[in-house]
Amino acid sequence: MAQECNRVFPLSQEIQEAIAKTNREAFVPTGFRHNAYKLDALPLSSAQWISSPLTVAMMTEYLVPRGADRVLEVGCGSGYQAAVLSHLFRGVFSIERIEPLMLEAKARFRKLNINNIHTRTDDGQNGWIQYAPYDRILFSATAKEIPQKLFEQLADGGILLAPMQKGNKQVITRFIKNGTSIEEEELDECDFVPVLDGVQK
Repeated sequence: MAQECNRVFPLSQEIQEAIAKTNREAFVPTGFRHNAYKLDALPLSSAQWISSPLTVAMMTEYLVPRGADRVLEVGCGSGYQAAVLSHLFRGVFSIERIEPLMLEAKARFRKLNINNIHTRTDDGQNGWIQYAPYDRILFSATAKEIPQKLFEQLADGGILLAPMQKGNKQVITRFIKNGTSIEEEELDECDFVPVLDGVQK
């Protein structure tokens, strides 16, 4: 998950409302509840982080949810980003490679009665072909490259948003699929944990 993003920018009304409806306290470790709404990333188990509310808001804004129906998230983590997306998409499909994190996130979704998030423990770089195509795909970890199979699972006209490793920095990058071509747009620098291969039990 993201650790830090520094840019301040205006949010659309629908994304402000999605953030406001999401109980962030439910997604942070018990000892950090008093810091739940500060603009800081907070540590999770398995050397992961829950992104700052600002980072989640920014990633959601850059994803351009309006008019989209289904989103695939690569890197569920605490489940906070998926919970925000659940207010904006009819179906949220979230993959996490670390099984204990996925089990904890699923328990949070159940407790909060969020019923439109579908979860899977897997290497998110494989995507989730069963429910493709997706209108949007969101990476919540930094990638060195995007596997071709994920672009194949993206609907025509769809957007894939990912922090990309560019030399010694990370850049949030938006890919737009138009037929067989992919447009690429660099948006902002950030600091996320890296995408890793395989599944961790």
